[in-house]
Amino acid sequence: MSILESFSLAFKNIVSSKMRTFLTMLGIIIGVAAVTVIVGLGNGLEGYVTDSFADMGTDTLTVSVQERGSTRTLEVEDMYEIVEENSDYLNKCSPTATMSGYVKIGTETTSSSVTGVSEDYFDMMHYTVTTGRGILYSDIASRSKICVVGAYVNLAYYGGSAVGDSLRINGTSYTIVGVLEQQLDDDDLEEGCSDDCIYLPYSTASRVTGRISSYVITVYDENYVDEGKEVVEAALYEFFEDDDFYTVTSMSELVETMTSMIDLIVGILSAIAAISLVVGGIGIMNIMLVSVTERTREIGIRKSLGAKERYIMQQFVIEAACTSALGGVVGILLGYLLSSVASVVVASLLGESLTIAPTSASVALAFGISVGIGIVFGYLPAKKAARLNPIDALHYD
Repeated sequence: MSILESFSLAFKNIVSSKMRTFLTMLGIIIGVAAVTVIVGLGNGLEGYVTDSFADMGTDTLTVSVQERGSTRTLEVEDMYEIVEENSDYLNKCSPTATMSGYVKIGTETTSSSVTGVSEDYFDMMHYTVTTGRGILYSDIASRSKICVVGAYVNLAYYGGSAVGDSLRINGTSYTIVGVLEQQLDDDDLEEGCSDDCIYLPYSTASRVTGRISSYVITVYDENYVDEGKEVVEAALYEFFEDDDFYTVTSMSELVETMTSMIDLIVGILSAIAAISLVVGGIGIMNIMLVSVTERTREIGIRKSLGAKERYIMQQFVIEAACTSALGGVVGILLGYLLSSVASVVVASLLGESLTIAPTSASVALAFGISVGIGIVFGYLPAKKAARLNPIDALHYD
């Protein structure tokens, strides 16, 4: 018997018992669909995390510096010199100083974040000034009392006309010279959001904070973030002669950490979902054993007519594999359907664009596993059928 004939006979037996075949495949269908959706969810989360961090700048390094005492303090000029000396990897630098206290606009007190930055900071973070101007070097040099505000501050407190007006930070008045481009949708604009921000020259902010202890550095190419981090760490170690007085982190490291955690969670969930595949395999083995019993006389007739054991085994293994493969196909289609529905549900409930889309590699793997399960769990019934004594089989009632 050829393999093609074995496939033809297998499909005839599958079609002849539709309900039994469906119930047999149910475990495989559920398992493959679950794995497909979980892997798709993992891919969607990885994409979402990567896009979110990309907006924050995956080509940036954040440097935090502690004082070593009066004898060894890293000044702003020292950090700029480190960047200039390693210009093969490092591009721009901006000292940052986060100010605490209260912001008063008119008669209202707000909780807007206030940060001192350099004239390059907006370019480094890919921020655009839509109205007015940004922070200039002359503002840094003269410690000007000016600021640039986010879109929320502009709309919520100034009706869209903040430029030229003023606000007070810890009792000191600052003139608004620019407004940043809106980052969020109108529905997401609220107090405390990323558009609820105020930026002023770092030299002005350092008068309040006392010193600059944080820096943002960009590299020329995202592919050289690791090299850029290494040269900064080496320069700071040479400066302090101790690695306890500074930390250098990169957005790409945070992305890698987040994606590795997502991969771990997806792997665990996929392993749990795969248990149903084993259950489905046991169901296939059980139904194939029943099928062998039901077709004992058929097997006896075929063997008495000269059918070899390998042909009998081939027929039952192929039938089990076809049953499992068909369940895998249905499970994949169901998984895609559920993934599409889940993407819409997540977008409507959370207001976030999260595309749950399984990869072709994961789909191919799921299909391969389903076929493999059919072969593995179909082997025992096939072996039992192949070893039936033809005389006993012909006398079976």
